[in-house]
Amino acid sequence: MKIGNVIINGKVALAPMAGVADRAFREICKEYGACYTVSEMVSSKGISYHNEKTATLMEISKEEHPCAIQIFGNDPETMALAGKSALQFHPDIIDINMGCPAPKISGNGNGCALMKTPKLCGEIVRAVAKAVDIPVTVKIRKGYNNKYLTALEVAKYCEENGAKAITIHGRTAEQMYKPVVDWEIIATLKQNLTIPVIGNGDITDPLSAEAMLKQTHCDMLMVGRGSLGNPFIFREINAYLSDGKIIPKATNTEKLSVMTEHIRKICDYKGERIGMKEARKHITYYLKGFYGAAAFRDEAGKLCTYGEFLLLIDKIRYFLKN
Repeated sequence: MKIGNVIINGKVALAPMAGVADRAFREICKEYGACYTVSEMVSSKGISYHNEKTATLMEISKEEHPCAIQIFGNDPETMALAGKSALQFHPDIIDINMGCPAPKISGNGNGCALMKTPKLCGEIVRAVAKAVDIPVTVKIRKGYNNKYLTALEVAKYCEENGAKAITIHGRTAEQMYKPVVDWEIIATLKQNLTIPVIGNGDITDPLSAEAMLKQTHCDMLMVGRGSLGNPFIFREINAYLSDGKIIPKATNTEKLSVMTEHIRKICDYKGERIGMKEARKHITYYLKGFYGAAAFRDEAGKLCTYGEFLLLIDKIRYFLKN
């Protein structure tokens, strides 16, 4: 498929997850078959203030392309300046967050709160699209709550004002990540838009991926929580969609090897002190399903150095062998 002039070779992308989809994780997922990745959301105000942490969020490696930088905010002019500033990091696409349900984001009129004002959504897209020379896309939800089920209206405003693709998560902000996602709204957008529609929500394995494609006819899938500690999901879905094969899941040995590579990358990019703090949650994701995982997760929560992490890996390997 194409998003504007950007060619995407594949059907399964990595979703932009705050605190998770950093450069290290995006590279790992790309290695295992994600055809497209999106950065953690970046504050448009943070970009305008030249915040150092904000700049780190926008760093993209050569291996990641095609990759988008996702920005959030509610002022068209500030968002336009942010989009333009983000170009120095060489993204292929600028994605606009209109779907984050987190209270600290939506509570300030950003993220999914924008879905209460569809016309403003269109104005933001128009401003950013005019400011940059690469495609602009938008990530939305079904609505803000049951009073504001505005996905189709917002999507149309975004399309009319220059958006080249829409990603939709089939829940409202109020629902967060429960109950079961509504795929019908994804199908509705696909039927009513001419730009690509990317489906997101409850894709946890090859069968759910195929089911979403068949039910919604969306152009691409975006996997979020299903990839936590499980970058192998992209390999599994790709194999099933291309050959109809259910390939074996990653072994514990492979999981430990990839986890080690992942944590090393985090420390390389962010330094050991910050890296190991962020690594703790990733370790707990990878260890899900391991025999004796509870004790290992408890140890992981106390790790401070990469050396301590390697000792834990050795302990887990020994435990698995005996």
